[in-house]
Amino acid sequence: MHLRPTDLFAALANDTRLRCLMLLAAHEELCVCELTHATGTAQPHVSRHLAQLRELGLVSDRREGLWVYYRIHRALPDWARRVLEETAAGVSMQSPFADDAQALARMPNRPSAQRCA
Repeated sequence: MHLRPTDLFAALANDTRLRCLMLLAAHEELCVCELTHATGTAQPHVSRHLAQLRELGLVSDRREGLWVYYRIHRALPDWARRVLEETAAGVSMQSPFADDAQALARMPNRPSAQRCA
């Protein structure tokens, strides 16, 4: 995979994309409904930004029934993975990232249960 540094940093410069990437960096995989719940953002808005991240090759997705799950792309170059990991470690205790993690932890009916919220 070829990822231009300017594409990675442009993706990180957007609040919604950064928040989604930080949540995905902390979890193996998350459903769109989990990302919308955690960030308090409307589903179409989150989905649009996830599509941009997918087009850049930062995330991959899979469909399971009605749900679409996202994860950090497995083929992401090591340098880019390290940027995401260091960023996640550095901001994990700051708002809104800590708030997003807490909201996700409190989410009822997560996809691992019967239905998404």
